[in-house]
Amino acid sequence: MLDVFFSTLTDPVALGLCLAGVTAGLLFGAVPGVSSTMALAVMLPLTYGMSPENAMMLMLGVFFSSVYAGSVSAILLNIPGTPGAMMTLLDGHPMARNGQAGYAMTYALVASIVGGIFGWFFLTTTAPFIAQYALKFGSPEYAAVVFFGLILVAYAASGDILRGIVAGIIGLMIGAIGRDVVTDVPRFTFGMPSLESGIDIIPLAIGLFGISEALSSIEKTPSKLQVATAPLGRLMPPWRDILRELPAMLRASTVGALVGAIPAAGSAVAVAVAYSFEKRLSSTPEKFGTGLARGVVAPEASNNACVGGALIPMMTLGIPGDSITAVLIGVLLLHGLRPGPGLFDSQPEFVSTIYVALLFAIVLTALIAGTLGIRVYNRVLQLPRRMLFTGVILLCLLGAFAVRNSFFDVWVAILSGGLGYGFTKLGIPVLPLAFGAVLGPILEENLRRTLMIYKDWTIFFERPISLALITIALLVLLGPLLVRAVQFVRARR
Repeated sequence: MLDVFFSTLTDPVALGLCLAGVTAGLLFGAVPGVSSTMALAVMLPLTYGMSPENAMMLMLGVFFSSVYAGSVSAILLNIPGTPGAMMTLLDGHPMARNGQAGYAMTYALVASIVGGIFGWFFLTTTAPFIAQYALKFGSPEYAAVVFFGLILVAYAASGDILRGIVAGIIGLMIGAIGRDVVTDVPRFTFGMPSLESGIDIIPLAIGLFGISEALSSIEKTPSKLQVATAPLGRLMPPWRDILRELPAMLRASTVGALVGAIPAAGSAVAVAVAYSFEKRLSSTPEKFGTGLARGVVAPEASNNACVGGALIPMMTLGIPGDSITAVLIGVLLLHGLRPGPGLFDSQPEFVSTIYVALLFAIVLTALIAGTLGIRVYNRVLQLPRRMLFTGVILLCLLGAFAVRNSFFDVWVAILSGGLGYGFTKLGIPVLPLAFGAVLGPILEENLRRTLMIYKDWTIFFERPISLALITIALLVLLGPLLVRAVQFVRARR
């Protein structure tokens, strides 16, 4: 990894792309409604034509910096810029109202950097070990892992489990479109030659996470938001106060990295757990929500530690850790790379590039946000909202076309954007659909290979790893029904 680090350090193109990604992420993440997933979906087509290494330098810069920048609008406007910042506003905005907005933003930045470094260390030490173990997986284990991931997504997504399962099934059906890899028979093509090669994940992701979120944001938010009237005040709290919060940052970073490594758990779960944990440990829990610095550093450290954690299942098993890494998988597929344990064996230098790209993203986020970002965010938050999101939609359509120079992909992006918007209105989560489309072909390939080799479906229950994963998945799926049945029986007694 040291060779890659020094070669990147002397490569102006790679450094420039990482810098551009960090700058774009800071701007996107600070604007309410423009989530990290949307930012990546907009930037994804720009990686077409880049080398895989340069593409990851750009995208990981956007990824990390946008996750941090979500705290800006949470503190200044009481509106979380990203789902991971939803707990930051509980204490961040009261600090801004008390004239300590600068302090709050500095605490958020320091905690984000600590969490990011912790998550990076967790990624670099844990991922190789998991990948080495996963190399021993056969097709039954892979099929069980994908099944386990799909069930977790359906369970963890917003809304009830049934709607999550429905969305996941639709995603699996979308993933099945095209010619069968074994028999070469067209499936769900309806006689359209454009569908014989399947639905490309890039325009699908652009529509689901870019266009649909932009439409929802245009509908929900006013054309222009006013920043908080409270002045920023002094930016730098005393160092002794920052160091006093360091143990809380480390505890929250541990929570964030562990939760982020669980497929589909995501930053929203991590920040809620970290905030609740610190509140329970505190001797004065009643002060949380009144402008307490610990109420800012805990969710922010956890939120950014999730970045490294979420990359672990993506890189080692080929399963997205959250919606953001689902888009990153699209980047890898766009450049002919397949995430999973084989990536560590066949592309070790590229794996090192991912580690280095994330580290540079953390450092550049600290430098840019610490020197310029905090003072210019007030102007960023005054951008006309409808004009901004209209531009986002146009960029999404141009990006969908640029992937293969195909108007068919533009229609895929438009239709998937409309589908995602409709799902949002109906309360159906979009994430299981995206996961189903990404993981469906992997599940089918390994399931069919297993049945062709072993000729018996009971092999899944004879191998310990696949048995354990399927058992846990079924318990997660059927657990709520069993609890309700037990409660019903007790009530009848």
